[in-house]
Parts: sequence; structure tokens; C-alpha cells
Amino acid sequence: MPASHTKRTTKNAFLVGCLLGLTALPVQEAFVLSPSSSISSRVMNQRTVVNGLNPDSSGELKVDLKKGIDYKPGAADTDLAKRYGHLVGKKVKTVGEAFADFTKELGVTVNALYKNMVTDLVGSTHLIVVNARFQRDPVWSLGMLTALDLLLKNYPEGQEMAGNIVSSLLKSVGIDEADVRKEAADLIAWVEGKSREDIEKVLSGEDTNGPLATVVATIKADEYWMYSRFFGIGLLNIMERIGLEMDKDEIYPVIDNWMGKRIGRSSLTACADSDRYFQIRGKLEMMETMMKEIEIREKKRMASRLEEKAEAALRAAEREEKFQAEVKAEVSTKKEGEEKKE
Repeated sequence: MPASHTKRTTKNAFLVGCLLGLTALPVQEAFVLSPSSSISSRVMNQRTVVNGLNPDSSGELKVDLKKGIDYKPGAADTDLAKRYGHLVGKKVKTVGEAFADFTKELGVTVNALYKNMVTDLVGSTHLIVVNARFQRDPVWSLGMLTALDLLLKNYPEGQEMAGNIVSSLLKSVGIDEADVRKEAADLIAWVEGKSREDIEKVLSGEDTNGPLATVVATIKADEYWMYSRFFGIGLLNIMERIGLEMDKDEIYPVIDNWMGKRIGRSSLTACADSDRYFQIRGKLEMMETMMKEIEIREKKRMASRLEEKAEAALRAAEREEKFQAEVKAEVSTKKEGEEKKE
């Protein structure tokens, strides 16, 4: 076999190996392959790249590979791993299991119009609660109940069934409903009579009294504190109770200020959740208005039908009365005729 053919075969095999990640590729060779130079000599003389690693002659490659092989979940030398490493291997209920628990607890089928919404609520709430960084607080509890009250306000089967859905949902994700309602009620009682300035002093840390101050202090002290949508909705509920205009464009800068400047956390998700809340609220209010209009029209139809029935009954009674009068008159006439004959 000619030498030139052997060289080409060797080079082609080497390139295929590089593409498959099986062969060490020189740094320069990763970008340019020059046919005029000897690949084997450059492999020997230059630093190599293997699976993204670029070690020097001291043996970094072996060290990095050993680290990769010896990796253990939650055992890293970081604050996050030290705090939550003990949770490694802990069994976590799946979304499917949570929904199965919800269905079993409720015992009846959710109305078809609400089924997708309730399914999403169960799943999203479960994923929030099982996160190791999640910490329930009064603002979150208030937001949770606010969202459920808004979404289930016009549940077709009535508010008793809506209450059963709330209870089943909270139980399916491992939350005590009584605790949630107490936390929300205590926060509402504290908020009553407060102004925007009062709330913002608490959020800034100037006022350290009350349940909201405790929540803010916890958030600021914990770098791994996790925001969730129900916390944002809880803030919106507070805004409404202190008299702010509940308009999407008016609230956006307020939620941005409260979350970003006052609490010191990213406000992007909270602002997005605020917009989403007002969109859903607007749609539900529109639906409620339509349902009331339908109900009014239906009542008018029923009243009209009852009126028609009453008129028909009255006409029937008049006809019957007239008929009876005619019968009596006819009988009386016959009697008179018989008496005359006698």
C-alpha cells in the first residue's frame, strides 16, 4: 500500500475519532486541520482537549476526571449543598400522586369547566411546596386563599363544593388548612387601618413590628428564600386592602418597588405574576357579568312564561264561567217551558 494512502487513512480515522469524542484533539486542531503538517507530532507537542477539559502538564486531566467520577449529590463544598445536602435521596411525592390524593379526598368529579384549572392548581402548588427552599409565611397563605377565592367564586355547584375543593387541594399537598386560614386572618387583621407608607416602612425594615415584618426579616436573612406566585398575590391583596387603585398599570410600579427596592429581591417574576393576575381577574369578572346577564334573561323568560300561563288560566276560567252561565240559563229556560206546558 502506498505511503500517501496510509497517511490519508490514518488521518481520516483520527478525524472520525475526534468527532466521536474518542480521540484527544490538539487545541489548534479543534479549529484548523492543515494537511501540510504532521498530526502525530502536534498531538505529542501541544496541550490537548478531552471532553471540554484543557489540563496542563501537571495532571489536571486526571484530577478533573476523578472529580467527575467521584461526584456525590449534595456533597459539594458549597453553602447550598451544606444546607440542603441532607435531603439527598428523600422520597418526594409526584404530581400524579398529589392529584390522586386530591381526587380521593374530594370524592366527587370536578365540574368539567373547572377541571383543567383545578388540575393545574394542584400540580403547581405541589411543585412549590416540595421545593426544599419553600417556606410558608402569612403573605403566601393570604395569596393562596385569595387566588382560590377568585378562581372558585362562581363555581357552578355552589360555594360549599368550592370550599371542599380548597380543603382537598391543601390536604393533598400536605398543608393544614386551619393554619393557612389563621395566618391569613392574622395578617389581614394587622393590615386593616394601615397606609401605604406604613406598609413600605415594614418592607424596608424600618418598622419591625407585626407579622409582615417577621416575613420580611426572614426573606432578607435567607439568600435562598424562594419566591412563588402566591406570595405575589398576597402582596396584591395587601395593596387592595390599603386602598391602592387595583389597575394593572398602576400596580406594576408598586410591586416592582416593593419586591425590588424594599424587600431586595428580583421583581421580574412578581411583576409578571401581577399582570397575569389582573388578566385572569378581568376575564373572570367578564364571565361573571355574562353569567348574571344570562341569569337575568332567564328570569325574564320564566316570568314571561308564568305570565302567559296565568293569562291562559284566567281566560280558561272566564270561558268556564261563561259556559256555566250559559248552562244555567239553558236549564232555566227549559224549566220555564215545561211549567208553561203544564
